[in-house]
Amino acid sequence: MIDNKDNKKVILSGIQPSGELCIGNYLGAIKNWVELQPYYDSIFVVVDMHAITVRQNPAELRKRCLSFAAQFIACGIDPKLSSIFIQSHVSAHAELAWVLNCYTYMGELNRMTQFKDKSKKHNANINAGLFTYPILMASDILLYQADLVPVGADQKQHLELARNIAERFNNEYSPTFKVPEPFIPKHGARIMSLQSPESKMSKSDVNVNNYIGLLDDEQTIIKKIKRSVTDSGSKVNYKNGGEGLKNLINIYSLLSGDEINAIELRYFNKGYKEFKEGLSEVIIESLKPIQEKYQSLMNEKGFLESILKEGSDSARYRARKTIQKVYRKIGFPQIR
Repeated sequence: MIDNKDNKKVILSGIQPSGELCIGNYLGAIKNWVELQPYYDSIFVVVDMHAITVRQNPAELRKRCLSFAAQFIACGIDPKLSSIFIQSHVSAHAELAWVLNCYTYMGELNRMTQFKDKSKKHNANINAGLFTYPILMASDILLYQADLVPVGADQKQHLELARNIAERFNNEYSPTFKVPEPFIPKHGARIMSLQSPESKMSKSDVNVNNYIGLLDDEQTIIKKIKRSVTDSGSKVNYKNGGEGLKNLINIYSLLSGDEINAIELRYFNKGYKEFKEGLSEVIIESLKPIQEKYQSLMNEKGFLESILKEGSDSARYRARKTIQKVYRKIGFPQIR
């Protein structure tokens, strides 16, 4: 059990087990989590309850939950420093979500732009869970009294709703929830699609050529980078390059640690072919230790499951404190 005896601020984040974790997830989120975990009381969740707003193959969902948790650890999330668990293993998420449903207005949910976007993509299955999804997200955050939540542009509206619900509940009764703040990392990265660089790279993209998966093999990486969009020019120049070229240079810089001007110098008087070959090599070498650690964890599923059990036990203990406080405030009888 992670002991927050140093009274560190609580930071919480999660990823849905859908699609394939990609370098966009790694550079935009997980790499930052790894750097933050020594300084915060860190909670990282595989949010499988969120995933079922879209129909899932049950066997595949179970497999992805374990796979995503293993990839978190392989990327550097340390179970000795952070709590890692699967959302559905802590029933308090659903319990608190129901209570928060009763303190959220329909008008607030109607304004959620992500519901409108997802309804267009999944118009054959516009279910109530898709509509109330932001309330479950609020429950995830408020359940652990999170101080900080790393959010991208697409989740800012949901965090604002969580803050509004927390303040409304606190004003109705008495201080119960911490009001979470957005966490904007110093070195955040927004990695774009390889084929459509005007859009963010997505692990759930139907076109697999739009992203590099953390588990992609060498030949797949080389093929995807070869096909990636650059621009009509020929020089590796960040300032004058198109969005596609800038995206590839950003990936190279973030994975290698090289400054952008150093990359430009390295490929001065060389074309995109040489640059893409170099980028492929950087990606392959960066992902190799992650893939090796991942395979080791998946070969020792008993060990992986013990980590997740310890994480969920710790989370359950913390969540129960919040749930009991909430139930007492709203008038549910407590029997000892």
